[in-house]
Amino acid sequence: MRVTKGAQIVAGTALLALAVAACGGGASDSGGTAAGGGDTTPVRMEVGEPQELLVPQNTTETEGSEVLAALFSPLVGYDENKQPVEESAESITTEDSKVWTIKLKSGYTWHDGTAVTAADYARAWNYAALQDNAMSASYFFGRIDGYEDVHPGEGKKPTAKEMKGLKVVDDLTLEVTLAAPFSQFKTMLGYTAFYPMPESAIGPDGKVTQAYGEQPIGQGLFKLDKPYKKGTDATIEASVYDKYPGKKPSNWTKLQFKVYTSSETAYNDLQAENLDVHDSLPPSAIASAKAALGDRYFDEPDASLGYIGVPLKYNPDFQDVQVRRAISLAIDRKTIAETVFSGTRAPADDFINPAIPGYRQGACDACTYNPAEAKKLYDEAGGPKTIEIGYNADGGHKEWIEAVANNLRANLGIDVTPKPFEKFQGILDALDNKEYKGLFRMGWAIDYPAAENYLTPIFATGAIASGSNYGGYSNKEFDELLKKGDQATDAAEGLKFYQQADDILIKELPYIPVYFYRSNFGHSTKVKNVKLNLLNQIDWADVEKA
Repeated sequence: MRVTKGAQIVAGTALLALAVAACGGGASDSGGTAAGGGDTTPVRMEVGEPQELLVPQNTTETEGSEVLAALFSPLVGYDENKQPVEESAESITTEDSKVWTIKLKSGYTWHDGTAVTAADYARAWNYAALQDNAMSASYFFGRIDGYEDVHPGEGKKPTAKEMKGLKVVDDLTLEVTLAAPFSQFKTMLGYTAFYPMPESAIGPDGKVTQAYGEQPIGQGLFKLDKPYKKGTDATIEASVYDKYPGKKPSNWTKLQFKVYTSSETAYNDLQAENLDVHDSLPPSAIASAKAALGDRYFDEPDASLGYIGVPLKYNPDFQDVQVRRAISLAIDRKTIAETVFSGTRAPADDFINPAIPGYRQGACDACTYNPAEAKKLYDEAGGPKTIEIGYNADGGHKEWIEAVANNLRANLGIDVTPKPFEKFQGILDALDNKEYKGLFRMGWAIDYPAAENYLTPIFATGAIASGSNYGGYSNKEFDELLKKGDQATDAAEGLKFYQQADDILIKELPYIPVYFYRSNFGHSTKVKNVKLNLLNQIDWADVEKA
C-alpha cells in the first residue's frame, strides 16, 4: 500500500478479484509463554513490501509506515474528534502559531537503552530537510524557518546544513520557529517524518547507515528482533520493548509483519488462521466476509481517496484540461463503487474526503457520469487515441482499473490498456524517476487530519521535487491560496482558503477523483480488540490474545 501516511499514498486497497487465489501455505505457529507471562506466539499482520529501507524520514507509503508506527511513538496522536493529543510530547504550545515550544515526556528511551532527547528530533528533522540527503519526506519540513537554506531546490546547493528555525533549549525542550504562522503545525506532528533519530543512525560519512535502515532503533512499543532484508525476508519480526513507558499489550509480546504480494492470498491465510490481522480485505471476499468472519469483520469509514493520476508535466497528451475533464465524465463511479467494490466505496465528488472538515458534497461537477458530454469534449480536444493506465498488481486493483478502462473504451471510442506493475514499489519508482508517462492508479491516506493534507503534499509545486506530486502539477494561484490558508490564525478562515484551492483542482483536474475509501478489515479467532486508528494503523497496545 502507499499512502504518504504519510501521506501517506494507499496501494493495498480492498479490491474485487474475480478469481480466488490459491491458499497461502504455512502451518499454524505453536504457542509459547514468555518468562514474564506474555504469550511468545507472534501476532501476525499482513503488509506489502515497503518501498524503501525503514527510515522514517524516507517513508511516505503505508506499508513502511505501518511497521514504523509499531517501532516509534509519535509526538501526538488523535482523539475521536480528530484533534491532536500529546503522546510522547508533554506539551506543544505557541502564542502566535509561528514559534512553537515542544516539551518531551521524560522516560522515553531508545531501544538501545539511551535517553531520547530534543536533539534527536532536531537531528531527524534537519537530516530530512537537507537536500543532499534526498529524503522523500523532506517537503514536510518546508514551513520551518531556514528550510530554503538547506533545501534550495533543483540545480542549487544548500548554504547551510541545519535549519535556523530549530533550537534545542534543553534535553527535553525543542523550540521550532516557522517561516510564517501555521495554525495546524501541531496537527502535523503525528506523521511518520516527524519521528526522532538516534545519533547512532548516522555513519561516518554523515549519511543514515544501511544497518539502521534495516533495523531502525526506535523509542516505541516494539523493537525489531533482527534486520529486515528487503526483497528477501518474508517477515519482519519485533518484540515488545520492556522499557517503553506507555501502555503495553496485556498478554502477548511478539509481533510479526508477514509480507504478501497478493491480498487474496493473505485473506486465505486469515481464514486458515495462519494470519491474525488483515487490514485491507480483497473485495472478492467482502460479499462473504461477514458470514465467514462474523464479528471479526469490520466495515468502517475511512479518510482515504482513490484517483486516476495524470502525468501532466511529462506527457503532452493530457495537458488540455478538456481531455482530463472528458476522461472524468466518462467514468461511471457509482457502478464501480456498488459493483466492483460491493458497496464498500463511495463515488468521489471532491478532492477532500467527507471524514474531514472542508468536504463539500457535489463540489466536483466533472465527477458526474455523462458519457455523451465526455465524448463531445474528447473529440473536440483531440484526445489521444490510445491510453495506458498503470497500477500495482499486488494491491488488488485490477478489477476497478479494468472497469475504468472499459468506461473509457465505450464512452470515448479509444483503445485503453491496463498496465500491471508486479509491486507497488515498481510503479512508485517509475513515477519517482519520471519514467512512466501513462495514466496511473493512485490513492491518498491522510498523514494528519486536515483538509490541507489532501492538497499540499500532492499538488503543490514544491511537492514535485520532494513530495508526492507525481503528475508534476504546478499552479501559482493554487500555491498562494495554500499559503494564505497556512497563515490564517483562525481555522475557519484558513479552511476557506483551502476550499478555494480545492476549487482550482476541481476546475483543472490534475488528478481524477474516483472513490472514497472505507476500511474493510478482519482478524483471526486468536486475537480480539483489533482497531484501526485515524491513520489506518493498528493500535497494538489494545490488541489481546483471545
